[in-house]
Amino acid sequence: MEKYLWVDNEDALLYARQTINKADIISLDTEYDSFRYFRDKLCLIQIRAGKENFLLDPLGPLDISFLGVPLANPAVKIITHAGDNDIRLLKRDYGFSFTSLFDTYLAAMVLGFQRLALSRLANHFLGVEMQKTKKIQRSRWDVRPLEEEQLKYAALDVFYLEGLYHKLDESLEKKGLKSEAAQAFSQIVQVSWQEKTIDDRGHLRIRGCQELSDRQRARLKKLFLWRFEKAREKNRSFFMILSDETLLKLSRLARITSDSIASQGLLPRDKIREYGPEIISVLGDLDELDDADEETMQNAG
Repeated sequence: MEKYLWVDNEDALLYARQTINKADIISLDTEYDSFRYFRDKLCLIQIRAGKENFLLDPLGPLDISFLGVPLANPAVKIITHAGDNDIRLLKRDYGFSFTSLFDTYLAAMVLGFQRLALSRLANHFLGVEMQKTKKIQRSRWDVRPLEEEQLKYAALDVFYLEGLYHKLDESLEKKGLKSEAAQAFSQIVQVSWQEKTIDDRGHLRIRGCQELSDRQRARLKKLFLWRFEKAREKNRSFFMILSDETLLKLSRLARITSDSIASQGLLPRDKIREYGPEIISVLGDLDELDDADEETMQNAG
């Protein structure tokens, strides 16, 4: 595989901009973190233009908004592979638009392929073996500096796209499927980012919920809704706030206090300090209602 250029300074950015702006075919991919963040975090943009592979850092100080011009140019063919989420993120973060797009994943699907992974298609059409591992795919793309292994992995994602595009386009032409593929491509350029929304009944899908009493289930729902808002506020995945298992255990406590949380070992000390008062406050109304009901029953007795 040819070398890549890590664009982290103005000289490299100028060269990348000049090269990309002259290209009539651009291969595009991104790396993002959807595991640790409430909103998927765009971490890297990979571009192949001509014979150059550029890795652009959206987390750095450089202005990469120039990409909006070639990406929207109908005379420039943009090649992606399963690029719907790449498009969503680039639209969300930069307001980019797309017109002339060819998606190799969708093209292969229209052609009737069942195995649609980029490595599978590259092997079938180009006879190449792409060495890609899940370990690198799931690595910390949001941490700088990136490892050499990560950068090579990212560059590989765009290296074969243009060659694959030509082969797939030829196959679509031969089978009379170019119109069907074009319709699929036109749909993918229309996608847009959608913020996560709360499911008021989502707590019912937590394993173990059905074993709770009505009171405990009401507590679980309160905690579930609170966690969603806290994850959105901090832009962190739900599990990084509190796990489902922890929500379940908290809902089973007879009384929520800092001491009861600590004594049961449900949260580490730092999370007790950070979230303890809020958790107690969230469940406070329910506990007060329980106290009132208990007092009413005692008086009636």
